[in-house]
Amino acid sequence: MIRRFLPDKITCFSALSGFLLACSFPLPDYRLLAWLGLIPLILVMPKRPFKSGFVAGVVFFAVTLYWLNIVMTTYGHLPVLLSFMLYLLLAAYLALYWAIASWAACRLREFRGYSFALTLPVFWVALEFLREFLLTGFPWASLGYSQHDWLPMVQSADLFGVYGVSYLIVLCNAALAECFLLKSHNPSQGRPGKALAVTIVLLLGNYAYGAWCLQQDPDTRAESLAVAVVQGNIPQEHKWRPENQVNTVKTYRDLSLRAEQDGEKELILWPEAAMPFYFQDGGPLADSVAGLATEAKTSLLFGSPAYRRDSGALRYLNSAYLLSPTAEVQGRSDKVHLVPFGEYVPLGKFLPFVNKLVAGIGDYSPGEINPLPMGAHKLGVLICYEVIFPELAREYVRQGSDLLVNITNDAWFGKSSAPWQHLAMARFRAIENRVWVARAANTGISAFIAPSGKVVKQTGLFETAFLSSEVGLGAQPKLYSHMGDLIPGAFLLICLLWLLQTRRRFF
Repeated sequence: MIRRFLPDKITCFSALSGFLLACSFPLPDYRLLAWLGLIPLILVMPKRPFKSGFVAGVVFFAVTLYWLNIVMTTYGHLPVLLSFMLYLLLAAYLALYWAIASWAACRLREFRGYSFALTLPVFWVALEFLREFLLTGFPWASLGYSQHDWLPMVQSADLFGVYGVSYLIVLCNAALAECFLLKSHNPSQGRPGKALAVTIVLLLGNYAYGAWCLQQDPDTRAESLAVAVVQGNIPQEHKWRPENQVNTVKTYRDLSLRAEQDGEKELILWPEAAMPFYFQDGGPLADSVAGLATEAKTSLLFGSPAYRRDSGALRYLNSAYLLSPTAEVQGRSDKVHLVPFGEYVPLGKFLPFVNKLVAGIGDYSPGEINPLPMGAHKLGVLICYEVIFPELAREYVRQGSDLLVNITNDAWFGKSSAPWQHLAMARFRAIENRVWVARAANTGISAFIAPSGKVVKQTGLFETAFLSSEVGLGAQPKLYSHMGDLIPGAFLLICLLWLLQTRRRFF
């Protein structure tokens, strides 16, 4: 009787895979688990392909994205039950990508004799890529990010992006699993030893390429810039209260002057929405900010809300301003990729009931990619979670950005693993474009990231601090910067062709 209520073997193995893969991400960041974590899922996939992939995906995303409950309840002020339901709904939606990859790979193995080592990595990467832009896109926790701290293994991101690392991880899991699945050498399905040999060659080649890249000193540039990032550590619940604005400005001014005393700076960075008022309106607070640039004799980049008039209507923007050492506004960069249900409500005009469910959500408009001029150089500004979208960073570099700046307010995440996950993804943008990344976060983690992906300096979480460093100027783009996601796009096409070949048997 009790056995009826216990999960079956398929569910247990699938859930185990989801949990192991989640543990390969920050935190606890056991990266080696990623290279083995899919094996339990692959072993049971042939029996219930869609179910097994879905269960693994739900567990993975539920564990990895647990911090969403902190965001929705503490700062979104949603009821706990509603927050938990939305969190599970998102995990279930994201799990569909895993379910489809599992289902398609199993059907091709059953009807066409293709091995998992051939098909599963292709489907996996294609669907990770699709997740980047479908329904506004949410490419958080692509498998490749789990290897952010294994520098020799991730240098190939300058050739294939994070998806190249994801491909190798899934290939390794599939090749090892095939050794268990194929008890006899079936010519129609290939020899598992052959797939394993190819996998070993690719892994060794990838590691050798990474080791070679690191020996070439990819972080040194002919020109450099003395930069300070300031972490004000302003509590989210205090940030937007008018009575706290003066103290907020004072905190950032004081930290910036301390950073200047630590050594002359050419650029000081403040986080996203560091100034919780409309800088463009002027006034005493805006004058105090501008005065800091002249007093410190340095350029100053900071986050502030902004607005523009569009056909008589006000459009609100999440922006970054760049001031010169003479306090002149050199330019403003507006956030391009807004956070759904955080900065705007998708289809809010057509689904008014959604607005009522999430009252208090910002109603921002997207901006355009606009590198900010700083003398003879350009800064590419990625605001908040824009740094998780490879194409945005790539486009800034294409438009001549010599330094990528990521300003963010990760206070929303509380003391969770989310800030560490966010930082891990930022490291890949540095490698993909071979460019320095300077990161200023309100409550952490602020950091300087070299083009090799090495974190040169970083702050802790929820500490008031500043960091200073010399950063190199100029990107040295490789294949990925020029080609972009052509290979994942080609994988999508291959997947469609495979499915069309077997459409009669599928349906």
